[in-house]
Amino acid sequence: QVQLVESGGGLVQPGGSLRLSCAASGFTLDYYAIGWFRQAPGKEREGVSCISISDVTTYYADSVKGRFTISRDNAKNTVYLQMNSLKPEDTAVYYCAKDASIGFRLCALRMEEYDYWGQGTQVTVSS
Repeated sequence: QVQLVESGGGLVQPGGSLRLSCAASGFTLDYYAIGWFRQAPGKEREGVSCISISDVTTYYADSVKGRFTISRDNAKNTVYLQMNSLKPEDTAVYYCAKDASIGFRLCALRMEEYDYWGQGTQVTVSS
């Protein structure tokens, strides 16, 4: 049974940092790209970042480029999203998702390409 469980969210002041984790089970993480998405209140879900297998490629939305870093530890079956210089507009529920296709391809932030999703973790950036 495929499961993705996010953790690491919380309340942080502007300029602060958080590291989100996405713990994967029920499939071999090594073989799949993973994406991070977020949804703010009243807004559509949007892509944040993704990482292909073997860390060959990563991709970031313009809004987080230079501030967020995605990484994976296949031995721990976990993907991370390090978020620095957080802004109030980063406030959202953050979700990780598994690519529906196995193997290498350039990862992208199109939601229809992901087949399993976690339950989300809340990130609130406020003073």
